[in-house]
Amino acid sequence: MMEFLDLINAIMQWIVVPVAGGLLMMYRTQQSHATQIAVLQAVHEVNKEAHDKEFKEMRENFRRIFEKLDTIEGVLRK
Repeated sequence: MMEFLDLINAIMQWIVVPVAGGLLMMYRTQQSHATQIAVLQAVHEVNKEAHDKEFKEMRENFRRIFEKLDTIEGVLRK
């Protein structure tokens, strides 16, 4: 019976505990990566929205410039 308990103790000490420690380390790393991915996705979304807003403003400015050019052209043709 004592040999069986020694065997279980050795298995726990040399197999189960290191595996559990490795799994815990992998879990923490995975959680860290998940957080970093969420932050990167949020930053990407903010950058995309800012880019879209700038592109819309630039398009609107070009539209105004072309309207002014059309007005100038109309005045010059008279």
